[in-house]
Amino acid sequence: MLTKGKLGRRKKRLGDLLVDAGVITGEQLELALKEQGKRKEKLGLILVDLGFTTEHEIAEGLCEQLGMEMVSLHAICIPEEIIGLVNESVLRKYSLIPFSFGENNPNILKVAMADPMDIRAIDDLAIITNLQISPVVATPQEVAATIDRYYGNVEAMKVAEQYTREREEQYGRKNGKDEFTGTDEVSQAPIVRLVTQIVEQAVHKRASDIHIEPMEHQVRIRFRIDGILQEEMRHDISLLPAIVARIKIVSGMDISEKRKAQDGRMTSIVDRREYDIRISVLPTVYGEKVVMRLTSKEGLTKSRQELGMFPDDLEKFNTILKHPHGIILVTGPTGSGKSTTLYTVLSELNHDGVNIVTVEDPVEANVTGINQVQVNPKANLTFASALRSILRQDPDIIMIGEIRDSETAQIAVKASITGHLVVSTLHTNSAASTITRLSDMGVEDYLIADSVIGVIAQRLVRKLCVHCKVEREATREEKHFLGVAEEKKLVICEPGHVACPYCNGTGYMGRIGVYEIMPVNSSLRYAISSHKTADEINEIAVSEGMRVLSRSAANYVCKGITSMEEMKRIAYEEV
Repeated sequence: MLTKGKLGRRKKRLGDLLVDAGVITGEQLELALKEQGKRKEKLGLILVDLGFTTEHEIAEGLCEQLGMEMVSLHAICIPEEIIGLVNESVLRKYSLIPFSFGENNPNILKVAMADPMDIRAIDDLAIITNLQISPVVATPQEVAATIDRYYGNVEAMKVAEQYTREREEQYGRKNGKDEFTGTDEVSQAPIVRLVTQIVEQAVHKRASDIHIEPMEHQVRIRFRIDGILQEEMRHDISLLPAIVARIKIVSGMDISEKRKAQDGRMTSIVDRREYDIRISVLPTVYGEKVVMRLTSKEGLTKSRQELGMFPDDLEKFNTILKHPHGIILVTGPTGSGKSTTLYTVLSELNHDGVNIVTVEDPVEANVTGINQVQVNPKANLTFASALRSILRQDPDIIMIGEIRDSETAQIAVKASITGHLVVSTLHTNSAASTITRLSDMGVEDYLIADSVIGVIAQRLVRKLCVHCKVEREATREEKHFLGVAEEKKLVICEPGHVACPYCNGTGYMGRIGVYEIMPVNSSLRYAISSHKTADEINEIAVSEGMRVLSRSAANYVCKGITSMEEMKRIAYEEV
């Protein structure tokens, strides 16, 4: 069991330990204790919620004060014999997870704990496992994510089985698809828990989208992680109507309508962070398919340094943001990170002295201090009509979610020329082709030249997992693609072919932006007003220092950040 010295230290309260470690001040502790009296939650959670510290700082402070080890659970493979020792509900209740036996003593169980001073949790675990408990420190978020990684699918299957069993008892052994009649089943605990677990698991695995897909006999659930869909679980098709109905209810859709496509949205709180979930339901041959897109305000509103731009690109970006009026356009295909860049621009420009109004379809994240308008075609509130109204609202900065038609483009250009800063997106492949797209929409070239102050074209590439990537020498063809002389030695990296616990065997972990930034200067204005083609505009921009997308991707390959495969996916036009 725990040594006497450690037990003595544990009698000291968490707050006092964190003050002694310099993580928080005495005044902050007093405020947090008052808040704890109202909310009846753990002190650590309240300190994080109040913004006094972070989970990682609390964990480091506890390690320092208690003389304990801190563990990173991402890289740990937990043996099967340990996974079966403790029920998942106990692990979630105490926010802990056993991960290994003692090095020289199989009677010692090492346990990662969010609160290693929880004596009750240690005692309960010792009774359940009949082993000596050796606690180490981990952050609550890491513990929750690891529980999901090892127990999520198992628990989801149990919930699904429980639901099926309850329905069989209630209706008899009949076809589940024919028996679903109303909302009574949707409120049953198993389905509520199953939908909640799917969302939580997606968040913990860094998924951007959840796909719930009906097949002939099964429901397939896939997560889009780092831009790639990965299958996570399958359930019997009889669960589909209840899952879809539950999602429809919480997202404000019509539960009785199963023949039409529907859209809705809901919010979910995971690890004390609020996620906005946009939902699309589409009827298919075997039932309704659901796609849920997850976004969080923290994920969208980054600082400009966090976007991943090279120093010279960041300098151009900053120069564009200094303009008091004009149009800034962010371009790229769906899923290229345009919304993140757009919200970053807004957060950088957002202060008390300006009136910022946005018109979006849909509003992706609610931002404090910004007036956000949701497009509603049924109420005749389109991008164009909303823009006209916004111009009468004394705006300084206008954000248009997307320029989709000629009317919106014309109003945006006129608004920028009359002294407003307009920020928007377009679906084009490069910065230069954005100019010609506006021209194709019917905007006069001289107006484009006067109004556009900068274009940012972007993509997202997957970053190689730093724990399993392997180095190799580049071939002659690869050097040619990368713009490197053939005689020069070049070592590049590619995904490892091992079952890496960090990246779940994919070889990639996270994504980074690839940018093509084109500030519109006098020579480009002249080229635009002279009706130059996209290729000619691109040539002038490159001669003045613009780095095209393929070159930016090539830099990441040469630095070992991404792979040749990812570069080819981004720069398909030139490779």
